Amino acid sequence: MKPEHLPLLNSVSAPAVHPDGRRAVVSVTRPDFDADSYVGQLWNVPLDQEQLPRRITRGFRDTDPAFSPDGLVLAFLRTDGPASKAQLCVVEAAGGEPQVITDRLLGVEDFAWSPDSHRIVFCSREPEAGRYGSSEAITPEAEEPRFISTRQYRLNGVGYTRDKPRRLFVMDVPELGGEPQIPPRSRQRAQDTGVQGAAVPAARLLTPSAADQSGGVFSADGAWVYFIAEQPEHDGDLSTSIYKVPVTGGEPLAVEPPGSPDRMVLAIRPSRDGKWLFYIARDLGGSGRDFVARNAVLYCLPASGGRAEALSDPEVMDVSAPGGRIELRGPDRALVLNNAQGSVELLELGATGGNALLVHGDQVVSGAAWAGGSLFAAFSGPSTNGDLAVLDDGQLRLLTDFSAALRNQADLTVPQELTIDGPDGYPVHGWLVRPPGKGPHPVLLNIHGGPFAQFTVALLDEAQVYAAAGYAVLMCNPRGSAGYGREHGLAIKGRFGTLDMQDVIAFLDGTLAKFPVLDSGRVGIMGGSYGGYLTAWTIAHHHRFEAAIVERGFLDPVSFEGSADIGWYFGREYLGVSAADVEAQSPFHHVDQVQTPTLVIHSENDLRCPLEQGQRYYTALKRQGVETALLVFPGEDHELSRSGRPLHRRQRFEHILRWWAKFLPTAQNPAGKAKG
Repeated sequence: MKPEHLPLLNSVSAPAVHPDGRRAVVSVTRPDFDADSYVGQLWNVPLDQEQLPRRITRGFRDTDPAFSPDGLVLAFLRTDGPASKAQLCVVEAAGGEPQVITDRLLGVEDFAWSPDSHRIVFCSREPEAGRYGSSEAITPEAEEPRFISTRQYRLNGVGYTRDKPRRLFVMDVPELGGEPQIPPRSRQRAQDTGVQGAAVPAARLLTPSAADQSGGVFSADGAWVYFIAEQPEHDGDLSTSIYKVPVTGGEPLAVEPPGSPDRMVLAIRPSRDGKWLFYIARDLGGSGRDFVARNAVLYCLPASGGRAEALSDPEVMDVSAPGGRIELRGPDRALVLNNAQGSVELLELGATGGNALLVHGDQVVSGAAWAGGSLFAAFSGPSTNGDLAVLDDGQLRLLTDFSAALRNQADLTVPQELTIDGPDGYPVHGWLVRPPGKGPHPVLLNIHGGPFAQFTVALLDEAQVYAAAGYAVLMCNPRGSAGYGREHGLAIKGRFGTLDMQDVIAFLDGTLAKFPVLDSGRVGIMGGSYGGYLTAWTIAHHHRFEAAIVERGFLDPVSFEGSADIGWYFGREYLGVSAADVEAQSPFHHVDQVQTPTLVIHSENDLRCPLEQGQRYYTALKRQGVETALLVFPGEDHELSRSGRPLHRRQRFEHILRWWAKFLPTAQNPAGKAKG
């Protein structure tokens, strides 16, 4: 795979299954260089193998499909162009022209149907008057100053949050077969009728609370809306709570299981029979900030009130992937996704017991849904960036092949799974992505972010691009990673740069010893976010690497606390609070030991690991004479490598390959490679 193959990376959404169970609809999106954005449409995928999947919408970017419970209407989000915001659309499930039913200034983020199929609840950010283009007379630089008094006030990819809180709205879905409203041509007639342009149904604000609200879903009888909200009086912690409000609006009521500890609620969903409320949450300890290696747990709460019961084991399971979505199967069972040793499994957990592992093995399930007796699952794997399958007799039957063009045009390499024992006997699990040819191949040790995250078996564009350029890529999940139980993730709390560095070096040395085709004398190291941290830390303690790339790194915990969106709690929970402890784990404090040529990559709008982290690290390397360069991407945030502008993603790869060509040239990526 090469950088120019990025537009072949089709991503598949979680499926929307028609109530009859005979078909599902997914959104298929991809990077597009011409639009320099992400484009995609909805696809109908029949259960019957005699019928082929087909594209059913033609918008710029159509996503998040959901059938109404009666199966008559399909709702989805549509974005009209690169600079547009997503709006809610509906279309007859049998086909037709979609109708846009919202015109929110900052767009719609998520939505859910009512049980009777007549209403939709949606989430949208509501800007303060005069901000974010709500007044044409006030430009961004002329807005009033922001008076800030809370710890949490910014978010990577969003910016300031307190002046555009997330609100919940309810709207009646219009009759799709009705007469369309035509805007009058006459200005006087428009004033008389009040119709100025394309009309959308009125949306009712559910509750005016100042706290961010999300995850709105209807109760089984449609009388209430459950939602998740911050607790304004808890500014010093990360906890969120479950509330409910009448569908007609009013004062929210807290839905709190007695004696529950501080929790961060990620998702909620009432059971189909209305007797239970499922929710996913992370316990946060007594402080409300103890998030380190806290696996997400599925809880079940009686809808009539009572004590919540944990349905998953937080010591060994983490049902947070992706984003903690809950789907339903039958009257009282939930479908959730579990991070598990480099894969993501599909679990079925019952309110009263009877759990089952439905999908596991060498794939990463990204979404699943059940209706009409059919269970559809979206997944990725070593040779697909995203496809849809149905569960037949306990096995996945493939229904699509959205990665066929990628496989046909790019030589994909299947990762080889490895487990290497470290010096203390601890097993380190990971993969080798080996380039074609007999070698010897230079090696790139790639370190993931998080740290409570994981490399998986799924196709990774990073590894494929580097392998195609002649590099053997090593990826592992050292202690501190997710997917291997809480003890594994907790091992580096207060000890950044110890067992985690030991594990990645052990994986490198063990793999080099196992495969003579790898060139042990030509090794580079790279990583982003926490991976940038561990790369910077490692090159300060090991001088064996020919070169390094430190990307969007967590590099100076001291300045991070005042500049990052998570800075007020992240470093203190992971590194500790004493100056000596922080200093002992700080790459910036040890930067004077670095000798390795290092490329520093950062984005201007990164609020997770702000630009100053990279700038200060780069300046320190320059000052002490280390060969270095700083690559800064305008307009991008912490997600550049995953969801940045397609042209920037391609340019990022090109710069990275030029850096490796300089210090680790290959036949496929020779020294003196011309600038792209």
